[in-house]
Amino acid sequence: MKSLFAANFLALTLAAVAFSQSIPDTIEGHRSAARAAAGQDLVGIYNRACPNDAAATPAGRGPAAGRGAAATPRPDPPREEWYAEPVKVFDNLYFVGTKIHGSWAVTTSDGIIIIDTLYSYAGQPEIVEGLRKLGLDPNQIKYVLVSHGHGDHHASAKMLQDEFHAHVILSEPDWGLVERDTRNPMPKRDMVATDGEKLKLGDTTLTLYITPGHTPGTISTLVPVKDLGRPHLAAEWGGTALSPATPIPMLEAYIKSAERFRDVAVGAGADVLITNHSEFDNSFAKLDALKARKPGDPNPYVVGKQTVQRYLTVAEECGKAMLLAAKARQQ
Repeated sequence: MKSLFAANFLALTLAAVAFSQSIPDTIEGHRSAARAAAGQDLVGIYNRACPNDAAATPAGRGPAAGRGAAATPRPDPPREEWYAEPVKVFDNLYFVGTKIHGSWAVTTSDGIIIIDTLYSYAGQPEIVEGLRKLGLDPNQIKYVLVSHGHGDHHASAKMLQDEFHAHVILSEPDWGLVERDTRNPMPKRDMVATDGEKLKLGDTTLTLYITPGHTPGTISTLVPVKDLGRPHLAAEWGGTALSPATPIPMLEAYIKSAERFRDVAVGAGADVLITNHSEFDNSFAKLDALKARKPGDPNPYVVGKQTVQRYLTVAEECGKAMLLAAKARQQ
């Protein structure tokens, strides 16, 4: 079995090498490679990592440069624009996010791990009440893992920390982002994630990787899941969107992180994608398919190792295109 796995991984690796060697090192060359890797099913990540306005704004300037800086609070959108019903996705993994943002509950023999926490207006109805609707007890939340320090992912962490005494986990650089964010509730500094860390709770162990690029300390995660008792491995690429405002050093880090996490995830056998924005992987089509799933039907979230590889290849190639565009603007 191990030799078969090794052979499959080697074949995927060789295919990736051959693919990368055939790509012209130009903006359009890398965008074309990203489009090819995206196919029809991964258009969402392509659109957010390869924006059409790549040449519009000098690197390091524009709206994204101000993330985490002082700003006036934004009004809460109407509930009908964001509210989504919770869904059981695997035996031990539940979607408790909105129509826009992903939040996930991992159940273990010793409690619950929440991955990403939504804006503060959505935390209570989606995460807390969502768990109750699913027959789960929010008092069992032990850890809150925040993929990165932007408000749409950390803003409900303080509520979960205060109400349920959950430990909040971010990387060191992104704790700094959270603590500079004046628009959203700030949790008390708690646990600091390290690269390759094993987060063990009961019978389940998540593996955390520091993958800078979207933010200085984005966390990408491998989550073991089961579907009707059959084991699978889910990969979450923790930070995706790029813009003309992304600084060159961050783009360089993003490329290295995407390449590394792709190799790690595929090497570990990841065959499931989960995301923290539903548009990245067309998550709501999968959730709808789950609701209509009949006995014997495949789980739509089990996409296979090649799709996991393609997803992260889109991220890498978009990063390369954005980097070339940023360098061209400086000339």
